[in-house]
Amino acid sequence: LNKWIAQHAGYRGIERLRRAMNLAEPATESPMETRLRLLLVLAGLPRPQVQVPLYDDKGQFIGRPDLYYPAQRLALEYDGAIHRDTMTADHNRLINAGYRLLRFTAADVLSNPDSLVLLVAHDLPAARGLDDARFDDRDLFQVSSTRKQRRHVGRVRH
Repeated sequence: LNKWIAQHAGYRGIERLRRAMNLAEPATESPMETRLRLLLVLAGLPRPQVQVPLYDDKGQFIGRPDLYYPAQRLALEYDGAIHRDTMTADHNRLINAGYRLLRFTAADVLSNPDSLVLLVAHDLPAARGLDDARFDDRDLFQVSSTRKQRRHVGRVRH
């Protein structure tokens, strides 16, 4: 598809298709994981790694979070209703091995995207201390009620 895009540079909609291809991540395992990842990336946060196997200091496998920022040892999990009760042991192993774990639900992703982005940005040095209106006290926990509002999450600049 990338080859086709390059060969058809002048076609209508090709830039939109190119942007979509740059955002695609085949390793994600669910639509909501994709929504969570895109929410972060489109807000200007660094692109997280996806489905990375993690090991403790003895080389024992301890988990594979949905999204991962290795420099910060920050693991992100989307907890769908099916997995909410079965993932506790994996999550505890990650925490016990010294990883920071943030868990999100559909309500977080769909109803509180600004708060979610700020919570993740807090742990990413590139996003801390920036002169960004989203980091002051105004409307941080306001629920976005329309689809149009949810699409316009503010960007974090690095």
